[in-house]
Amino acid sequence: MVSESEERSMGEKEYKNILQKTPPLASTDPKTERARRIGEKLAAVSGKPDFNWEFNVIDDEKTINAFCLPGGKVVVYTGILKIIKDDDELATVMGHEIGHAIAHHGAERMSQGMLTQIGGAVLAAAVGGQSPMAQRAYKEAYGTGANLGILLPFSRKHESEADYIGLILMSKAGFNPEAAVNFWQTMEKASPGKDDPLAKFMSTHPSHKDRVKNIKKWLPEARKYQPKE
Repeated sequence: MVSESEERSMGEKEYKNILQKTPPLASTDPKTERARRIGEKLAAVSGKPDFNWEFNVIDDEKTINAFCLPGGKVVVYTGILKIIKDDDELATVMGHEIGHAIAHHGAERMSQGMLTQIGGAVLAAAVGGQSPMAQRAYKEAYGTGANLGILLPFSRKHESEADYIGLILMSKAGFNPEAAVNFWQTMEKASPGKDDPLAKFMSTHPSHKDRVKNIKKWLPEARKYQPKE
């Protein structure tokens, strides 16, 4: 329901807004140069030469995150750089975020949200003749059902897809795919309690244990893409 051009346009707009609110480090900063060097290697094997790739680092040590907006706008926060051991682990993070962009997960999530809103409107019309209390109960049930039954699992699927794509990209770009296992194991140690059954069910991300398990399963395939010496 969202075209690629619309997705990119929204990505460009949001990217500019983010950088206006939180200006990135200078292009000559070693952290920015590192992110750009790694990002350009990943972009070169992404199959997206039409993306207008940009790589920036935002100085925010409390934010352990990175993202890639549609069209190839990549931002890494210094908070995640503190727990990354080497370039291979940074390629793990950036490859994962780039995976979201090249798989058009943003457009898919927007389309899913639009469909959910349409479904909610149809339901509201169908129960319009009932009491306000009954209508509210139906709407709340619909909202919870849509969130747990559709939106969260859909997001977990995106995360797994991005893990897989990122693993292949980093391997193609000459980085060690084994580093993905090390990185997510480090994240697991830094995030106690994330594998609680209820937290796992409600989370939009797979548990770190599930991530590591899947990555280990994909490693033999990823190794085949490493450049020949």
